Amino acid sequence: MSRIPVAGAALAATGLAHFAKPQLFEAITAPAFPNNTRRHIYTNGTIETALGVGLVAPQTRKFALAGVVGYLGYLIVSAVRSRR
Repeated sequence: MSRIPVAGAALAATGLAHFAKPQLFEAITAPAFPNNTRRHIYTNGTIETALGVGLVAPQTRKFALAGVVGYLGYLIVSAVRSRR
């Protein structure tokens, strides 16, 4: 089995965990998103769940991989911007 679907399932599970236990993500989300941290936790959870599901399905895998790259860029820019 390819590693990408396994990584997708793990990413989707992590995304769902943002809703089940949002407090687990506050410490890592607050520095990058100090305003409305809980809203960003749920937004990130939604994005991670969608990308993870996309990585599992072969028909959407390329699109989801592009989404992962964009999402990582978004997180990096947000983290750098919040440190200024």
